[in-house]
Amino acid sequence: MARAAQRPPVAARFPGFGAGGGYESFYLRAVDPAGGRAVWLRHTIHQAPNAAPVGSIWVTLFDVGAGAPVAHKASIAGPHPNADGGLTIGDSRFGPDGVAGSAGPARWDLRFEGDEPELRHLPAAWMYRAPLPKTKPESPRPAARFSGSVTVGETTFTLDGWPGVVGHNWGAEHAERWIWLHGIAFDEDADAWLDLSVGRVRLGPFTTPWVAAGALSIGGERVRLDARSRPRVRETPTSLSLQARAGRAGRLELRVDSPPSATVVWRYADPDGHEHHTANCSIASMELTWRPRGADPITLHTTYGAAYELGMRETTHGLPVQPFGDP
Repeated sequence: MARAAQRPPVAARFPGFGAGGGYESFYLRAVDPAGGRAVWLRHTIHQAPNAAPVGSIWVTLFDVGAGAPVAHKASIAGPHPNADGGLTIGDSRFGPDGVAGSAGPARWDLRFEGDEPELRHLPAAWMYRAPLPKTKPESPRPAARFSGSVTVGETTFTLDGWPGVVGHNWGAEHAERWIWLHGIAFDEDADAWLDLSVGRVRLGPFTTPWVAAGALSIGGERVRLDARSRPRVRETPTSLSLQARAGRAGRLELRVDSPPSATVVWRYADPDGHEHHTANCSIASMELTWRPRGADPITLHTTYGAAYELGMRETTHGLPVQPFGDP
């Protein structure tokens, strides 16, 4: 497979967290173009105040025909940044064009490539340097192609040009409530994609309304969602209805549904010790309608090409929780 040109390094941020601590995540998800299967692989740093950083590796294989997702997590002391971007945790190295390693019953060796420019979700560069917002999301490769293999226990997926995303985020703490969406492999437009972060932030005793930031690429054009507008959101751990504006360019409407049997729930810890339950399905369905100003609406569908993640405080969702703490 021909390799794409080397990209500028995406530097790990955790060496600069200081005594206050923080968290960081490098992740990918890739979708089987034949439908019904996906890989979700995440390398994270958790650093409590005045403590050393701990690295964790999270891996999930989704298969709509095989029941519950197959998942594994391992936490390892002594993570370190790579000179060419990304980080190394234990035996696994997450780099600018691939990730390879192992942890317990799981192993992976994936290469990724793609010409799509990076996406920085926040609308201004200064927001990545300022104390607020406390979560800084970006996607070095919002639309990539993956090849290689991932194994968890007795289950192996072999990838050959699977579409997906490579993402990166960091911060002092998670949002009070958040949604992450990625859509790809649409029936009507194979090159279209959506990468969207939606969050509510706690400020003292108050929680802000929802704020959305990200982009939709459709018809060869990238449209940024307006972080200053207030999206309309109706969410459960397995479904989402959302409307958001893209400034004067138009309006996005979408519906996402995740089969409960194909949804994995993890515990996510903040540096201060508080915890969220996070439901993730990487083989969700999505119907998306883009209503450009002064033009006809465009509707896209994907049966298994969406990822839907909901981070929440409640533990009464009724879904089984993975038997791993964090970190």
